[in-house]
Parts: sequence; structure tokens; C-alpha cells
Amino acid sequence: MNGSQHTPAAPVRSSYASGTCDVPLLGDTIGDNFDRTVAAHPDREALVEVQTGRRWTYLQMREDVDVLALGLLESGVAKGERVGIWAPNMAEWTLLQYATAKIGAILVNINPSYRMHELEYVLEQAGISVLVSAREFKTSNYSGMIEQVRGNCSRLRSVVLIGTAEWDGLLEAGRRGDAARLAEAQAALSPDDPINIQYTSGTTGFPKGATLSHHNILNNGYFVGAICGYTPEDRVCIPVPFYHCFGMVMGNLACTSHGCTMVIPAPGFDPEATLEAVQRERCTSLYGVPTMFIAELNHRDFAAYDLSSLRTGIMAGSPCPVEVMKQVVSLMEMEQVTICYGMTETSPVSTQTRVDDSLELRVSTVGRVHPHLEIKLVDPVTGLTVPRGEAGEMCTRGYSVMLGYWNDAEKTGEVIDAARWMHTGDLAVMDDDGYVNITGRIKDMVIRGGENIYPREIEEFLYTHPDIVDAQVIGVPDVKYGEELCAWVKLRDGAEEVTAESLRAFATGKLARYKIPRYVLVVEDFPMTVTGKVRKVEMREKSVQALDLRDAAAVRNA
Repeated sequence: MNGSQHTPAAPVRSSYASGTCDVPLLGDTIGDNFDRTVAAHPDREALVEVQTGRRWTYLQMREDVDVLALGLLESGVAKGERVGIWAPNMAEWTLLQYATAKIGAILVNINPSYRMHELEYVLEQAGISVLVSAREFKTSNYSGMIEQVRGNCSRLRSVVLIGTAEWDGLLEAGRRGDAARLAEAQAALSPDDPINIQYTSGTTGFPKGATLSHHNILNNGYFVGAICGYTPEDRVCIPVPFYHCFGMVMGNLACTSHGCTMVIPAPGFDPEATLEAVQRERCTSLYGVPTMFIAELNHRDFAAYDLSSLRTGIMAGSPCPVEVMKQVVSLMEMEQVTICYGMTETSPVSTQTRVDDSLELRVSTVGRVHPHLEIKLVDPVTGLTVPRGEAGEMCTRGYSVMLGYWNDAEKTGEVIDAARWMHTGDLAVMDDDGYVNITGRIKDMVIRGGENIYPREIEEFLYTHPDIVDAQVIGVPDVKYGEELCAWVKLRDGAEEVTAESLRAFATGKLARYKIPRYVLVVEDFPMTVTGKVRKVEMREKSVQALDLRDAAAVRNA
């Protein structure tokens, strides 16, 4: 020993965070929580359907919810039965959401864009006994498709088309029903009961039914609203689909758990109808996936709308481009807009930026862990938690994790491990303060000549191009490098043509050469799921055809 002192190295902080919170979790069922809000704010406006002009106070909404709930009971719907809803955003969707919750029936959300094959699969896989549906929407003849698959659905005993004699009969049965029967059914429910099945987007293979409880989605909606600072004075414009958690949880349940007003601008997303609804209804909060905000910002009459009532809102559903977020804050005056990150299987939100976060944090991260949840980033190979600052797979644990995929223990076991961590498949980096940046999907990573490339980084760069309003980057097969980058871009009105050569000139000196897309396809739209997620598998298939890369694809797949 020479007497020298050795100072031990500081321990490396791991990419783990827990959402400590002084506000306890709600122990209610959805029906009980809703009734509590009605008692506190009976005369406050609860629901507005802008297109039809229909309006409900909280007391009026409860009356209609209870009538519908009793109608379901009178028609033989029991606790645990699956009731399907196949419709665009409309007041009846919301009423059915709360009516099924009051009697313990499991509401199955059916994607409005489904065709017959997908509809039949969900009806049979979920064992739906009663299907409530719109008659039609856009080019989809729902009633016709239902009739064609009905004979193949073994559990389906009743179809109720909204606005028809069957719907009126259901409500009439509810009006004649015994209120004591509803109270008895509601009292027999537990917050841990399954109450909702949402089918994942199904970009590959058949969709899986994420099964969620009262406790899952009520608490997630409540804490999303709490972080947005909701009070009964808030009016939330909800153009995102009710079919997805964004609409029915972050929208409806966030509102009713805080006594806010739900505003439905249109059955499907329309930028003009959304801007009009914000102006007319003096909405204080606006939701949307990035493509929705892009469409609103680029609407020809955007500057003519009075959006001064907006205070907050949520951008989520897919990665939020930095440049778009900056425009939302500056041009839409949403000074307290938040970014949410999550997935259907986690009810959905796991992280959220806070309204008092700096603009830099709100444009560059998806925030910090949500109250009462845990998150960690793990090495996809070893499963060990990575140090902060290193990329790893995002995992979530806590009250929000789904009960499982409906009747599919094998698929459930593939994503929820023995310690109840939900593995998202998303790659992320956590900084020293616990803020998370999503860097891409594990499956989206492009390997070009041995270099790992994350499309999200390239997409963010493309948003800085003056003529590009939206961009997506994928990997396409290449004989020499294995994969090359292909950018799909949407251009602003009046923009000059963007080519691979002009984009290379724009990117040279700003991006490493191997990160500059070799191919550029200018498009009007991206293939999307109804929830606003880009279908990159479909984009890759179309790119192979458009660029005539079939020979390279054959070599790569050999």
C-alpha cells in the first residue's frame, strides 16, 4: 500500500423511473365515477355533437345513459357479455360506452374502416352477442356487410342499427325498465373487471384484442386530464376516433372524470370541421395525431379561425415532429399543449410532457413517466436495463397494463413478462432528468451496409425542408447494401418538385451520407390505420413496386 486514496466511481444511473404521486389512484368503476361527476355538476354541459347541434348536460347525459343501460339489461345482456360498437364518432358511441360500463358488459371497439373479413374475425374472436352499429359511414355500407357475415358469427344474437326501429325499441325497453335493476347490476361490479376490448391495428396478421379493466382506463383518463390541468371549465375538442384509446380514454374518460365538456366536431376527421368546432364551441383543448395538426395548420383558411380559446391539448398516436409541435404552440396558441406516449395495451399513456415543461422538452421528448407507473429501457437482447443516455426497448409496468389479449394467452406472454412488464417494441433514450425520447421501432430499424439507421431521426430532419409538410422514411431492399432509405414526402401547396437529387443537395453537410435517402417518392397521403399510425409494411411493399426493386427483394429474402 502506498497510502493513495481511490475514489469509487459514481454509480451509473439506469434508465428506470417511477411515477411517485400524492394523488391516489381512483378505486371506482367507470359508472360510479360518472355518477359522482353528475352529482357534482348536473347542469354543466357534458356532451356536444357539433354536426347535429345536439347537446347534453351531465344530468341529461346520465338519464340517456341509464335508459340505454336498462335497455341492454332488458334485452338480456349480462355482465361479461361482449357488446360491439361499429360506428364513427357520434353521441350514441359515447352513450353506449358509459351504458355498458354501468352494467359490466364488455364494450368491443370495432375499427370503422374494417371490411367484411376483419369484421367477421372480430365478431367471432371476441364472441360478440350484441352488435350496435351505424347504418353506413362514407363509402362503407355497414348494414350490408353485417348481413353478409352474420350467419358465420356463432355468438351474435342481436344487431341494433343506430337510428332505426331496433335502436328506438332498445331505448323504449330501457324507459320501461326498473331503475333498481340497474342499481343492482352496477353495485355488483369491481374496478378490476374487464370492461373494454380494443383490437390492435393489425398491420401484420390478425389483430389482437387488448382487454382493459375499469381500473386501467378510468385512471389513465383521469391522470391524462390532471396533467393537462383540466377543470369543469374546460371544453375538449375530440376529432380523434372513439374506436381508439385516444378518443374514448384520453378524450371521454378524461373529460367525465374532471367534469369537462366533450365536443365531437364530426363523425370522421375533417380539418375544417375541427377548426370550426374549436371556434364555435370555444374549446380550451384540442387533440390530434400529428397528421391531423398538419392538415389543420395547412388548411387554406387556417388564419381566419379564432383559436384564442385554446390553452392545452394533446398530440399523440405516432411520433410528433419537432417542427409541427413548434407551429402548434406558436400558430394555434396552445401554450400548454402536451405530448403523450403509450399504446393500447397500456390504456394507453405511459409518459406525458407537463404543461410547465420548456418548449424544448415538449418538442424533443415524450415527457416523463405517468403517475403511479414504472418505466424502464432494456437491452432487447439481454433484457437488462440500459444506462441513461443509451437506447433500449421501452417497457411499462403498473395499473395501466392490460389484463391480456382476449383469449390469447400465447400472444399475451410474448409482450408481458413474468414480472408484469409490458414490452412495447419501441426504442427510446432516457435523459438524466427522466425525460424520454422515442427513437423508433425495433422492427423499423434499417440496416444499411452494417450501419443501424433509425428512420425517426431522418424524418425529423426532413421536416426542416421548406417544401416538405410531412415525411416518412422506410428501408427498401438493395443488392449492395442490404437496405437503402426511401423517403415518402408530402409537399406544401405550390412547392417545387423535390427529387432524390435535390434532397441530397439539401442534406449534404447536415446528415451523414449513409443517412441521406437514396429514393424519394412524392405522395398525397400515407397508408394509415384509423388510429393515425402509418402502415410502414404497406409503404415498403408499394415502394418495391414503384421503384422496381423486386429483384433486390428476391436477393435479400433468398
